[in-house]
Amino acid sequence: MSGLLIPTLVLALAIGLSLGMLGGGGSILTVPMLTYVAGLDPREAIATSLFVVGVTSAISALTHARRGFVQWRTGLVFGATSMAAAFLGAMIGEHISPTVLMVAFAVMTVATSVVMIRGRRPCDGPDCRAESSRLTLVAIGLGVGMVTGLIGAGGGFLVVPALALLAGLSMPVAVGTFLMVIAMNSFVGLVGHLSSVHLQWTLVAAVTTTAVLGSLIGSNVAARVPAQALRKGFGWFVLTVGIVVLVQELPDPAGLILAGVAAVTGVAVLVCRVVPACPLGSRPAPS
Repeated sequence: MSGLLIPTLVLALAIGLSLGMLGGGGSILTVPMLTYVAGLDPREAIATSLFVVGVTSAISALTHARRGFVQWRTGLVFGATSMAAAFLGAMIGEHISPTVLMVAFAVMTVATSVVMIRGRRPCDGPDCRAESSRLTLVAIGLGVGMVTGLIGAGGGFLVVPALALLAGLSMPVAVGTFLMVIAMNSFVGLVGHLSSVHLQWTLVAAVTTTAVLGSLIGSNVAARVPAQALRKGFGWFVLTVGIVVLVQELPDPAGLILAGVAAVTGVAVLVCRVVPACPLGSRPAPS
């Protein structure tokens, strides 16, 4: 492991940067990094990821809270339901084969990357600020919590826009609120895994410290780099991660076929950015 510690920590820095800048992406990178670079078993990688992302998200959330970018009431309603689902997801995950968990993780990774690359039309009208019902927040929270506990990924790139649209939050507040929620989910999901997984605490401490440093840097960088450029660039990187996981986990030719489908989907989304009638496109509104 010692020979792989440096690349592991470099990637941990990238994880922190992602959380600090975009409010998501931590688990999308952490699980495959710990599995393929650090050499951990998938279940141990998922549990370790929950600890790393939980601590990093909590510290990032406090940074956002000091700037007034956390809506506590929405976060508590969302978080309370997702925490229960995260624990249940972790319990279910203990009875699923590691290969199935990693393939499920890859599918979510590809779906997340498509959302990031595709983008969303800016929305500033009254409909975009309509208050969501608690039932809506509960429904989204249950889904996010289940995914977090099951495969160690919080779906931040899917949920942050949902909080902005459904809960009427500005994007900075949506990011800060989601960081609070994903910290809660991660710690509860971790408790569900610790009954059967032993963590390498020296590695956990090193990765967590590096990720926290990256998140603090990312919070400052986010104010200086266009959010659209960050999102799209990271989307292509996340798509690449998903393709690599599919190729690694599935036997030929299934892995290559699904990886090819994922790659073609990404290219199709890129092409549709310039085709107005394309259903996959989401061209930005004119300035």
